[in-house]
Amino acid sequence: MQTNLSESAKRLARGEEAESILRTCVHCGFCTATCPTYQLLGDELDGPRGRIYLIKQVLEGEPVSASTQLHLDRCLTCRNCETTCPSGVKYHDLLDIGRAVVEQQVPRPLGQRLLRQGLRAVVPRPALFKALTRTGQALRPVLPAALKNKLPARVAPAGERPAPRHARRILLLEGCVQPALSPNTNAAAARLLDRLGISVEAAPEAGCCGAVDYHLNAQEQGLQRARRNIDAWWPAVEAGAEAIVQTASGCGAFVREYGHLLEKDPHYAAKAARVSALSRDLVEVLRDEPVEQLGLCAEQRLAFHCPCTLQHALKLGGQVESLLTRLGFTLTPVPDGHLCCGSAGTYSLTQPVLSTQLRDNRLNALESGKPQVIATANIGCQTHLDGAGRTPVRHWIEIVEAALNQENRHA
Repeated sequence: MQTNLSESAKRLARGEEAESILRTCVHCGFCTATCPTYQLLGDELDGPRGRIYLIKQVLEGEPVSASTQLHLDRCLTCRNCETTCPSGVKYHDLLDIGRAVVEQQVPRPLGQRLLRQGLRAVVPRPALFKALTRTGQALRPVLPAALKNKLPARVAPAGERPAPRHARRILLLEGCVQPALSPNTNAAAARLLDRLGISVEAAPEAGCCGAVDYHLNAQEQGLQRARRNIDAWWPAVEAGAEAIVQTASGCGAFVREYGHLLEKDPHYAAKAARVSALSRDLVEVLRDEPVEQLGLCAEQRLAFHCPCTLQHALKLGGQVESLLTRLGFTLTPVPDGHLCCGSAGTYSLTQPVLSTQLRDNRLNALESGKPQVIATANIGCQTHLDGAGRTPVRHWIEIVEAALNQENRHA
């Protein structure tokens, strides 16, 4: 695509990168066919090709309006378009650049500002989020449905974590909302890894991965969180930790970006590249281990919801399904498995109407094979899908560990 960036756009820290991405796009439109928001709205400007054109206009100095901002806000950043694109357009990077420029030029209404500031104030702080979640659960009977659906009806207790005792050590990102909404997920992962001879090492100073701030257009604050995590993990990295593991693919996708996003930071570029290279989704660790030695699971019918971050960002589509099949589970077919559930980080709160439509469409597809339970690999998707009160939704590692424990009791 021919571009003619304005002088101010050329001076942007990522101006050169934006121009390179724009020139990669050939405007073929293949991306439009797999875009969830285009499928719902049928508007060219609510598809990747249209949004790329809008960002091009912005970077060429054309007037920017609230309409431009709305079309960019409606993007889920699911990156389905990147999987489809034959030209390798790095759409999510261009979107980050374009959104930041638009944010500076278009003042948001007060309600939007308060919502976004509130999310940034609460979500990345696990202790505060947990306290508010517990308060919400205590008040659950009197809460409006919109809020009630955001709180899990049941929270499995975490159970004990084994103390580190193996030569093989990994770091585990605890996450922001997962300790409150699904505390057993990381605990189950730690117990299963321990049985395979891998210990989870604590890094208490590590916090939010930075994605919440970054994707709500507080990009420098998001990068500051990334730097703090790098500092928190670095002693263990130097001591030989073999991986930095995430059980939430949304966090994993962002940690994998640290190297790129901090490549121009003279103090953190090398460390960020090392951290990104060590970043692993849990399935990447377990798929290479002899998990069958732990036993085979009693037959259960599962539908697996593959989060967008797992299949489109991390390129790990099919990996969890393969592992579950190895362990004896029966997986039901899921039509249109490439589509987004509508959670998309904070999207379910900033774009509730579109998010609910996408959720219901996804559940219809997931439930079409009559599964007993729906498994997923990201806390946002898990909470969002489970909030409909239909088929139970759990993280796949919890389902696996519970099934293996049951088998051991029967053995």
